[in-house]
Amino acid sequence: MSSTQTNKGSGRIGPSGLLVVDKPPAWTSHDVVAKLRGVLGTRKVGHAGTLDPDETGVLLVGVGKVTRLLRFLSATTKAYVGEVVLGVETSTLDAAGDVVATHDMAGVTLAQVESAATGFVGEIDQVPPMVSAVQVGGKRLHELARAGIEIEREARRVTVQRFDVTATPDPLVYAIAVECSSGTYVRSLAADLGAALGGGAHLRALRRTRVGSFTIDDAIALEAASVDRLLTPADALRDLDAVTVDGELQVAVGHGKVLPLDDLGVGGDGPWRVLDPAGDLLAVYEPHKAGTAKPSVVLPT
Repeated sequence: MSSTQTNKGSGRIGPSGLLVVDKPPAWTSHDVVAKLRGVLGTRKVGHAGTLDPDETGVLLVGVGKVTRLLRFLSATTKAYVGEVVLGVETSTLDAAGDVVATHDMAGVTLAQVESAATGFVGEIDQVPPMVSAVQVGGKRLHELARAGIEIEREARRVTVQRFDVTATPDPLVYAIAVECSSGTYVRSLAADLGAALGGGAHLRALRRTRVGSFTIDDAIALEAASVDRLLTPADALRDLDAVTVDGELQVAVGHGKVLPLDDLGVGGDGPWRVLDPAGDLLAVYEPHKAGTAKPSVVLPT
């Protein structure tokens, strides 16, 4: 079920909602957005969590009002499957790059790979790869990399909840399953795993299988996308705790007022989605000060 909104100045009703797309290979995340702008008939389309062209899987695409909610979707945990190829380092840390070094790693065993992988589980400091969308000094790293420039990057703290490895028929290729926090680069995990084993490695065939609670089973093929497949804004934020308000409290939320937590009826760390009695999303509230909550997003009704 989808929702709609009025585009400013035109009076035209445009779509709002979330599409869970199974991104195909050879498409950039921006390509998917551009395609869906045409399919859905609106410019107001964005995505949460970039996938590289060679990568496939779950891509969350916000439409209309939901473009304002994408930061809540980007900040959630993610899961991936892929393959680590031992013995070959590339310029991009994945199969899309040029080979920059090779190592004889024929003697590496599954037990050694499993042991090395455990060293990357938990909170770790990870340096973003040069071929990434991270901005440094107003420039994205991949733009600098294309110009042949490599700069120092600060390590970022990320969390890896799971890093499982499985042998394949090729003794130099290991299947991996990773669950991690937002901002984790699986390419970097693969390269660091190779280094920890005394050589090098790169990633291939990466597929994102989950973003928050949205899995491959929820995803649709790009060619199947339509307004009818949009999830409502309330369903888009299904991973957030919800509270329903009515009467004067509903009016206060609609006006974006700071409210006591007790009045709003919420607890925990937030953020919280605030719904009207019909189940439509009114706003997203976050903790404020002195036992209050403030709206970070209030949706027009």
